[in-house]
Amino acid sequence: MPEPNSKDDNPTEDAARQTPVDALFFKSRNVIITGEINDKLAQKTVTHLLALSQDSDEPINMFISSPGGHVESGDMVHDIIKFIRPTVRTIGSGWVASAGALIFVGAERENRFCLPNTRFLLHQPSGGIGGSVTDMQIQAEQIRQMRARFEILFAQATGQTKDRIAKDTARDFWLTTAEAIDYGLLGSVISSVNQLK
Repeated sequence: MPEPNSKDDNPTEDAARQTPVDALFFKSRNVIITGEINDKLAQKTVTHLLALSQDSDEPINMFISSPGGHVESGDMVHDIIKFIRPTVRTIGSGWVASAGALIFVGAERENRFCLPNTRFLLHQPSGGIGGSVTDMQIQAEQIRQMRARFEILFAQATGQTKDRIAKDTARDFWLTTAEAIDYGLLGSVISSVNQLK
């Protein structure tokens, strides 16, 4: 375990190690989310969003390619997208799945974009249940509540009914770009940065 104030935990030293590429990337107002959604990725993403928000009210572009992951970590990023002043434009690339899709719909529909070869996947939250009978009952209830919240969030984001979301996400629900537009998940497909509004 690293010692407190080690190089990995020292923000001052992290800032001092910033390269010209890091500085240029920050100036670009782009945020990249790739891979599994977890607490470390959420912390890094939220820190980046809050810093960009303090820097300027200009729009932020968030590129997402993720198989999903921890729902509450996705919730954190989703909520911060809505919390900060700058408009966040989410841009899917590769695949946008599960908790990645939850982050994606943090942006308003007109600010949800994707590149041409993106696929989308929605499904109900899942989790392992174990322990005593009482603990398993508590965990099952938490998963039920998570699923109900998921259905409300995606219904609000897409314009579909909660019942439709529940039915469609009972199993893996894959969408092409055209299907994602029809469903209300996606605003538009772009192939060039010049197409961003």
